[in-house]
Amino acid sequence: MLRINRDIEIDENDIEISFVRASGPGGQNVNKLSTAAQLRFDTRRLTLAPDVAMRLARLAGQRLTKDGVIVIHAQRFRTQERNRADATDRLIELFREAAIRPTPRRATKPTFGSKQRRLEGKKRRGDVKAKRGSGGFDD
Repeated sequence: MLRINRDIEIDENDIEISFVRASGPGGQNVNKLSTAAQLRFDTRRLTLAPDVAMRLARLAGQRLTKDGVIVIHAQRFRTQERNRADATDRLIELFREAAIRPTPRRATKPTFGSKQRRLEGKKRRGDVKAKRGSGGFDD
């Protein structure tokens, strides 16, 4: 069991990892070996709170299929073991981010002093600009 937080646990048997050929530079190693890990996890196997599920869908973006399967492609490293660990770490991090409830923004008004300082700065800047073009040539 992979423990995300106290509410969310993922059974390791629900995670499917297959290995495919990696793309990009690497010479013969890329052409011969299947080192890139492709992790697939069906989110329907896990009961999530509705707000966590919405945040997960938003954070996963294109990695989430229409069927509710998260697909993570890891090819950062040259070995299968490190790419497998990288893919599972990225899945765990995705769930951890989705589990964090954002703090609501409280609307505040600017203080009277900050309004005054802002207007004073605007006035000063306008005076500087107004004095720029006042000198004309009399020929």
